[in-house]
Amino acid sequence: MAFKKWMISTPDRALAKQLAEECDIDPFIAMIASVRGYSDPYELEQLLSEEPLLCDPYELADINVAAERINKALSEDELIAVFGDYDCDGVTATAIVYDYLSSKNARVISYIPDRQSEGYGMNCAAVDKLHSQGVSLIVTVDNGISCANEIAYAASLGIDTVVTDHHLPPQELPKAVAVVDPHRSDCPSSFKEICGAEVAFKLVCVLEDKEPEQMLARYGDLLCIATVGDVMPLVNENRCIVREGIKRIKMSPRIGVSALLNVAGIDRNNISAGNVSFGLVPRINAAGRMGSAERAFKLLICDDMLEALAIANEIDSENSARQQTEQKITAEACELIEKQGLNYDRVIVVSGENWHSGVIGIAASRITEKYGKPSIVLSCDGDVSHGSGRSISGFSLYQAISSCGELLEKFGGHELAAGLSLKSDNIESFRSMINDYAETVEICPAHINIDLRLNPAAMTVDMAEALKELEPFGMGNPAPLFGLFGVKLDKINVIGNGKHLKLLFSRDEAVFQALLFGVTPQQFCFEVGDVLDLAVVLDTNVYQGICSLSVQIKAMRMSGTDDDALFNSLFAYHSYLSKRGFDKELLCVTREQVGEVYRKINKAPVSKQRLEYLFLSSLGYGKTMIAVDILSELGLIKNDNGKLFAIPGVKSNLQNSSIYQKLSSGEGI
Repeated sequence: MAFKKWMISTPDRALAKQLAEECDIDPFIAMIASVRGYSDPYELEQLLSEEPLLCDPYELADINVAAERINKALSEDELIAVFGDYDCDGVTATAIVYDYLSSKNARVISYIPDRQSEGYGMNCAAVDKLHSQGVSLIVTVDNGISCANEIAYAASLGIDTVVTDHHLPPQELPKAVAVVDPHRSDCPSSFKEICGAEVAFKLVCVLEDKEPEQMLARYGDLLCIATVGDVMPLVNENRCIVREGIKRIKMSPRIGVSALLNVAGIDRNNISAGNVSFGLVPRINAAGRMGSAERAFKLLICDDMLEALAIANEIDSENSARQQTEQKITAEACELIEKQGLNYDRVIVVSGENWHSGVIGIAASRITEKYGKPSIVLSCDGDVSHGSGRSISGFSLYQAISSCGELLEKFGGHELAAGLSLKSDNIESFRSMINDYAETVEICPAHINIDLRLNPAAMTVDMAEALKELEPFGMGNPAPLFGLFGVKLDKINVIGNGKHLKLLFSRDEAVFQALLFGVTPQQFCFEVGDVLDLAVVLDTNVYQGICSLSVQIKAMRMSGTDDDALFNSLFAYHSYLSKRGFDKELLCVTREQVGEVYRKINKAPVSKQRLEYLFLSSLGYGKTMIAVDILSELGLIKNDNGKLFAIPGVKSNLQNSSIYQKLSSGEGI
């Protein structure tokens, strides 16, 4: 995994004490709230409130107009089409509106475009098909805001369109009967960060003339899945929706959700935002990624358990196929990235032939996590390539892609995720142009936010139990992350058939164990005796009726790492390799420094990652890697799958290295 900058919060203890007293909450929770920006007791009470509180649907611009047109269609027995999207948010939004209209005995059909052949949003061929069926009103959910041409075409055929969406609108809104989108510049809604299903839900509330809190009993489970699936921040009404939705799933899930829980192996009594995110959402998404999203829609409106289980099992199988396809594409992409040196660019742009377009977004997420940089994965299908990108906080991928608009056929998205298409011949130009843009903005390293420093001796089961008051956790309200600094690694145990590690640590008199998931012994670069800093989450584990503390490691580093020095050196090295800059002070090495690195490798084989850590405080990242490059060029060492070995019997003069000569002369590459 890539290095990450540790952002360590400094608590305001006086404020935390005030919040604890005025809100009558655990001082530990008040401390976390204070470092997360809560200073007003009223706002904190709202965060922790168990009462379902949702914003007034009538705040949304055009929602009355939208409801009036739909009610007209109901009264005149028009055929209504609910036009959705193939992702989790779009499928659940389609199910909500379709279910409601069906309950009103409307003549209603659904239409979800095929991801492969139609792509996102309305298209004219789909409009033609709906027109041939006699549709006179289209209600879009989770799409439509960017479909001005298609909406105009529908109007030319006598079809009205009501748009409900949550994506950023273009400068000119489509000429629909109504456009309901919280991001309209003239929309007075107080909370904008809601998913497409919630916009659709609010329209249903207006149609039914009921408070949204009343309608949560009916649609809370679907809204919860959509909100988590579309990675909305779990604050304000989103937090309420997920909390109430989880209650609904625990008490009485709809048949389709119950079937999904069954195939995912999730006990509904232990449902959380986490297993909604990792258990339910991927399976709903898999239907559209690997085939037709209509199946997921049918599952969510299904009223027969046998039929629901059949669909759920089919989707579950496709989710397994999706995982295999995504892993294969990610591995191929990473191999290309390493081979072509694309990991040294500020924005990684990697392309492959006929990569499955349904999973390239997930592959981009994996690549961004691995390299700590924005990434775009492109699938080349003949003359045109389609891509999906993911970014890191602080770097707007949408703005970066927008800067390359002249090369693109189509693009859209937001700060952290975007999609695009372009002619395959333009990929190299696009890679160069987007990296030129990235050079004009401040470099933002990937980072992790540490809420509080903890003394290992202070960690208790009661502390972990207190944290449950802050649930549900997710985007915008992550599980609290704690820093344990200067702890000594005493023992390494392998668990889970070699896939995970259980580590024993100590500091002073305190001894504790922590779990590191998804890391094999071969991938682990630390050794017994190392003094480390850990970023951990706390939880509880119940076994045979006994509750114990669970400590899970999310990140670790050598204790005392200077992040600023690390990233200055790392970025200098990457700029040098990508031929975009040369910092002599941070990169030029002496004979003695190269010799020091060689002696370490010659003493015993060492992983590249461990070597980076061992010399961070002395040579720095850049000089260490330059020394490795020189030694490799001279044939003195070899890199075997990330492990560095000295080659016996080989001798060479440092002056034979072109890298060393060019750096010494100030030429760079």
